[in-house]
Amino acid sequence: MSTQARSRQLPDNLSWRFYGVAAMLVLLFGALLFRTAYIQVIAPDRLVAEGDSRTLRTMTAAMTRGIITDRNGEELAVSVPVQAIWADPKTVNDRHGLDDDRRWQALADVLGVDPVALRQRVAANPKKRFVYLARQVSPAAARFTKELAIPGVYLKEESRRFYPTGEVSAQLIGFTNIDDAGQEGIERAYNSWLTGKAGRRLVRKDASGRVVESMEELEASTPPQNIALTIDQRIQTLAYQELKYAVEYHQAAAASLVVIDIPTGEVLAMVNTPSFNPNNRGDLVSHRTRNRAITDTFEPGSTIKPLAVAAGLAAGTITPQTIFDTNPGWLRVGGRVVRDHRNYGVLDTAGVIAKSSNIGTTKIALGMPLDHYLASLRSFGFGSETGIGLIGEVPGMLSSRRRWSEFEIATLSFGYGVSVTPLQLAQAYATLGGQGVYRPLTIVKGQEREGTTQVLQPRTAAQVVQMMEAVTAKGGTGTAAQVPGYRVAGKTGTARKAVAGGYGSDYIATFVGVAPVSNPRLAIAVVMDEPGGDQYYGGEVSAPVFGKVMSGALRILNVEPDGVALQQGQVAALTVEDKRG
Repeated sequence: MSTQARSRQLPDNLSWRFYGVAAMLVLLFGALLFRTAYIQVIAPDRLVAEGDSRTLRTMTAAMTRGIITDRNGEELAVSVPVQAIWADPKTVNDRHGLDDDRRWQALADVLGVDPVALRQRVAANPKKRFVYLARQVSPAAARFTKELAIPGVYLKEESRRFYPTGEVSAQLIGFTNIDDAGQEGIERAYNSWLTGKAGRRLVRKDASGRVVESMEELEASTPPQNIALTIDQRIQTLAYQELKYAVEYHQAAAASLVVIDIPTGEVLAMVNTPSFNPNNRGDLVSHRTRNRAITDTFEPGSTIKPLAVAAGLAAGTITPQTIFDTNPGWLRVGGRVVRDHRNYGVLDTAGVIAKSSNIGTTKIALGMPLDHYLASLRSFGFGSETGIGLIGEVPGMLSSRRRWSEFEIATLSFGYGVSVTPLQLAQAYATLGGQGVYRPLTIVKGQEREGTTQVLQPRTAAQVVQMMEAVTAKGGTGTAAQVPGYRVAGKTGTARKAVAGGYGSDYIATFVGVAPVSNPRLAIAVVMDEPGGDQYYGGEVSAPVFGKVMSGALRILNVEPDGVALQQGQVAALTVEDKRG
């Protein structure tokens, strides 16, 4: 072929190649355009899902724990805002944040931790996105951390529980852990009320983590509830101060005190010592956190005697005028011997209570049907919970066996062979003072409890209360429980502590009673565990505490005096209303 012919074919070949390449480009761009349209218009779900996985987040609404107050609105537990320090290990490692030794050393110094351990927490898992470095730090530490500006280290708002009354109400109120969950006391028993339920919302975030769109509410939140207790913090503080002083003075191992409002069954005070500071738990020991008023049981000793008398009066086997010959101061029962502190001679029913005669109550208990006596004790709440609803409460022990020896019945009549809590004992006396009406106890204001029953005729209950007044009168065992201007009825108790194989040399000293006798308003139980020294009787150790707390509480509540020997000026002083509310 000639040169001239080849030159004529060259443009045709170029034209064919041009159109071929152009066609391929058109097809390629067409395919890309179709693919794009397919992904974005026809089937966009996968692309949307990929985008959502990078931008959509579920946020939980921050909830501030509810406030706990006393009956008058005084705050007992509140939440205060604090900061937590956290790190994003991936960001820290990507931006070489761990290379700055000086700033990590400074952060460790302000947190009071080992710098090597602090950095190790971040370096342990470089792909992790969240790790706490410190919780509930001080405002100064939070500001210093922010100023350090370590890449990948941030601040997070949270709350910390604060208890304004400190050790005074520590075992009752309880405390929360670092995650704001209740661990003891009211904080634990009513944790769901106080925390509510956090809601969840779907949001869209940008690359910096900022919320740019709120999508939808996934779950509605339930706001936390505040709780008002039946506690009167004025009485609570008074009770704790007097109890703590008595424990230190008598070198006792521990003590509890309970104050009950008789007409309502509301608990106005519940204190224990030794206590602890819930705001500083660095050196906390477990035995101090126990609410002894509901967890610790003891044999009530002579404080059970008025209940034995009440059972005898209800059974009709005795009357207030019944005479008991306690000579010569001891009585043989079932081959064993029951003794009085001394020979009291001939006593009437009131005298049995006033002199705390074991022989007298033994004759009362053996003179009535056993089933009636046991049922009577159970009707006062022995062997069952008080209804207060606090976690850790124990029901005590009252045996339900059928066979009892006469000596066991005798010892039961003066408080051995049965165990109760301080709260149960106070409730039993509140039943006596409340005209024989048993009321389940309440600790939350406005909370109604079912189970109110008439367990003793009002006349019988009034007779027993009047008999107990002789205990605090001249010649009785509890004169230290007297309250100027008020008639007081009560009973002392001194019982040996049970040990393996019998009873040891340590005592439980108790005083429990009601006032004013003409119209009982308050029931108070004082229980002292292992008082030391020469004074260990309930009338010496617990009765004075009872008298001081009852005196202050009656004045705080502006209860009218009923003492017959009051002068006009004393009446005016006793009825002045407490200016604190």
